[in-house]
Amino acid sequence: MAKQKSTYRCSACAYQVAKWVGRCPECGEWGSVTEAALATVGGSGIGGGKSATVATIPSRPARPMTQIDATNAAAFPTGIGEFDRVLGKGIVPGSVMLLAGEPGVGKSTLLLEAVKQWALQGRRALYVTGEESAGQVRLRAERTGAVHDEIYLAAESDLGAVLGHAEAVMPSLMVVDSVQTMIAQNVDGVNGGVTQIRAVTTALTSLAKNAGIAVILVGHVTKDGTVAGPRSLEHLVDVVLSFEGDKHSPLRMVRGIKNRFGSADEVGCFEQREDGIHEVTDPSELFLHHRDIGVAGTAITVALDGKRPLLGEVQALVSKSSLANPRRAVVGLDSARVAMILAVCAARANLPTHDQDVYVATVGGMKISEPAADLSVALALSSILAQRSLPGSMVAIGEIGLAGEVRRVAGVGRRVAEAKRLGFKHAIVPAGSLDLPSGIKITQVADLQTAMRAALKGPAGPFSF
Repeated sequence: MAKQKSTYRCSACAYQVAKWVGRCPECGEWGSVTEAALATVGGSGIGGGKSATVATIPSRPARPMTQIDATNAAAFPTGIGEFDRVLGKGIVPGSVMLLAGEPGVGKSTLLLEAVKQWALQGRRALYVTGEESAGQVRLRAERTGAVHDEIYLAAESDLGAVLGHAEAVMPSLMVVDSVQTMIAQNVDGVNGGVTQIRAVTTALTSLAKNAGIAVILVGHVTKDGTVAGPRSLEHLVDVVLSFEGDKHSPLRMVRGIKNRFGSADEVGCFEQREDGIHEVTDPSELFLHHRDIGVAGTAITVALDGKRPLLGEVQALVSKSSLANPRRAVVGLDSARVAMILAVCAARANLPTHDQDVYVATVGGMKISEPAADLSVALALSSILAQRSLPGSMVAIGEIGLAGEVRRVAGVGRRVAEAKRLGFKHAIVPAGSLDLPSGIKITQVADLQTAMRAALKGPAGPFSF
């Protein structure tokens, strides 16, 4: 007889331990370690070794890749350009997508618009809600203009009933809002727990693959901004999208985290309005719409969000401090990098701010985390200290090192091309940058002082270079 051994495996990260523990030592998840069969000793396998699995005749023989028909896996556009940009070319039949975001960011509104555009193309969609009633979804659909005969609504939280609706309606697109509210009756675990979420996702994935139905799962996020549920949930689905937005700003962004059918670093921009959510095809104009020309302390930079260049405005303000420790306030930028830039400006460019309150912010709700905005921050500070405005048709791109050098960043050519498209005439970029477009004045600088001279046209204000 074969002997069976047991091990304990974490249901969140699949980490194995020899005995049961209350908390997984790998991912730190509580109550996720369960007993699982390890392997049986005995039986013969491939190559004459010991194995519990015996080779069987496959149901479908392997074929050369050149004989595989890929027409059934072609993507269908949703009708929302920004959404299709993130997905690749659209929604692939039989795929499973996970859209995660904070409560109230507009996930349900976006997906209602997606199923509406899907229905307008003559395809059937099923919208399953486990958090609202069908009447509440209908009211929101009326407000956003997403009412259509080919959109079917079902207010269900039982997984078996959801599968029954899918079999009865036979849609080509199904939205489940949200996966945390679905319950598998034959599976132990609390509603929204690790075991339940995994069972629900596995069943819906099997439905998508077998019936060719594209499934979009709405997911919640935790306090630290990650997708709620086990990490294996992201491995079960084909596409993982993050829907981000600030409640104080109408701007919303769909960011690709994982995509088996396209690039995983694309970003789609939307604007939340009273009548629903609308795509923003040119977000740079949104960030620069209220830009003031001729005001000291403002500089324009070009940030890369994924592969997409976005122009943003950086503002700086300094004032004499009455505090022993001057105040430093940063909005939309990395506060640690801004503190480093202040130190570099003081040491390398004679711009002391040790007795000044310093405020640095982006406008329009834009958040920039990459170092390519360093040069624009430094130029905005030099502009406000010199009380001289920077040219309104100029952009600054570059990373600043501790020695005061201006370092190259990725995608300078694409950034400058975007600035040229929006009418900017001058770009200050790091020395040695490649693939720069023509038709725009380009100044390549190697250090911070050279960049300040090029931007301010020579020495100015209370400091000298």
